[in-house]
Amino acid sequence: MKTESLFLIGIGVFFAAIAAIYWFISYEDGGGMMLLGSCLLGFLPGFYYFYWHRRFHGHKYFYWGKLDRVAGDRPEDHPDATMEDGAGVINSFPGSSIWPFTLGMGAFLLVLSLVFGTWFLPLGVSLMLFALIGVTAESRRGGHV
Repeated sequence: MKTESLFLIGIGVFFAAIAAIYWFISYEDGGGMMLLGSCLLGFLPGFYYFYWHRRFHGHKYFYWGKLDRVAGDRPEDHPDATMEDGAGVINSFPGSSIWPFTLGMGAFLLVLSLVFGTWFLPLGVSLMLFALIGVTAESRRGGHV
């Protein structure tokens, strides 16, 4: 996670510098706010990943007199890692589900209610509640609902 966090923080720093330059050259509000939003899109996940890296994997400990790698560290975080270090089962991934799509459509209708009128609001909220109930039931039962 260290590599990803530094990459995203770098994106945030880049867009912060561009936003400052843009603001002092143009004094235009819309573009400055969009560049500030792009800066936050780099900083928010970057600092979140960096926080979790430092909390769980950022410390080294001594085991039997030698410096050992941190348990749970990924091979990508080490410069001396080999291809064999990353071999094996990566993780298990969830099966296909319709509920994330349904939740996204509800959120889309909710945003459309801000643009086109409040008559989209009950549709969006009900679709989002329906999707949240569905994904909760599916996760509790361990299969398709």
